[in-house]
Amino acid sequence: MSRTWKWLVLLVVLLVAACGAPAVATSDPATQLWEQVTAQAKGSTINMFMWGGDDNINRYINEYIAPKLKSEYDVTLKQTPVSDTAEAVNKVLGDKTAGKTTGGSVDLVWINGENFRTMRQGDLLYGPWAQQLPNASIIPWSEPSVANDFGYPVDGYEAPWGRAQFVMVYDSARVPEPPTSFATLLAWAKAHPGRLTYPAPPDFTGSVFVRHGFYEAAGGYTELLGGFDQAVYDAKAPAAWAYFNELKPYLWRKGETFPQSIDQLDQLFANGEVDFTMSYNPSHASGLVEKGTFPTTTKTFLFDQGTIANTHYLAIPFNAANKAGAMILANLLESPAAQIEKAKPTTWGDLPAIDPAKLSAEDQAALNAIPRGAATLAPDLLAAKSLPELQGDWLDQIEQDWQANVLK
Repeated sequence: MSRTWKWLVLLVVLLVAACGAPAVATSDPATQLWEQVTAQAKGSTINMFMWGGDDNINRYINEYIAPKLKSEYDVTLKQTPVSDTAEAVNKVLGDKTAGKTTGGSVDLVWINGENFRTMRQGDLLYGPWAQQLPNASIIPWSEPSVANDFGYPVDGYEAPWGRAQFVMVYDSARVPEPPTSFATLLAWAKAHPGRLTYPAPPDFTGSVFVRHGFYEAAGGYTELLGGFDQAVYDAKAPAAWAYFNELKPYLWRKGETFPQSIDQLDQLFANGEVDFTMSYNPSHASGLVEKGTFPTTTKTFLFDQGTIANTHYLAIPFNAANKAGAMILANLLESPAAQIEKAKPTTWGDLPAIDPAKLSAEDQAALNAIPRGAATLAPDLLAAKSLPELQGDWLDQIEQDWQANVLK
């Protein structure tokens, strides 16, 4: 055989081998087939960092999600509860500063808009990956409140997990006609001193309560949308701080101190020390009525101007040790079964992140069959009164200036 023929035969053999050989799996799960992702994660442990201040949420993760993750994917879930998501952010930032680009201890983090923006701007997140998940097909990505987290584009760097909308909570036996604007809330507080308060920002719920007051004092939210505008802020802020300072002496303990968390405010309401509490979860009050914590006469209402709604998400740090496991867990958390279970008031009562219209008839029926509870408003009413969130720069400035101009 001539040398030319030998080279031709060798070339044919190599081509055949290349065509018949399976594709080499990449270690980057965002570029793999889903079967490869599940195979890569099998037998592993995933560390999920999340706010741990709610017993119902913790039970949902550890007693419902963890067993499903283990039985369906052979992945072990380790929940790491934190009091503030910033703890997880700082851990990842510390890794980045130290040059630790792999083997990070945070695999998946339940995140809010401010921390998402911080991590994206600091190149602390892995992605894009979220729209590669099988269950991404039932997420309404085209909706602005899903595609943007506190006004910051998601761009596939986090997976929607649930939705929230602010509601005010009251005892109808003590307050037959609740005030539904900040103007009438001030008049009510003056007539009932000591019976109203709110958590001090930067508590998440206290902060959004203050933003509602800011919206009303500013004459609406439209001029506040988009990137931070110092001139607009300077023109609008004085009216807000004047309002909250006028309200302050009529609050619980004359405004000399504020609850430090929404849990503390809920306890004051449950004890009958104040007549209102509040929540980012429209089903929260119904769940506590079911438990016997809140009175059966508890109801919720929205402000006339509407209330702020947003989506909460899951993100994977840039150096997560188990990115494949994180993707599998996020996909499970977005599944119809997990979303329906999460929506039950006795489980959590969190609004689903998925689009009901994209579900099977069976899953739609299961979702519709969930009892709302007497204290939970109808979904169409909530949707009609939904207001947008501001970008993070606005939040930072409002929280800082509330502390400087109202708290002190």
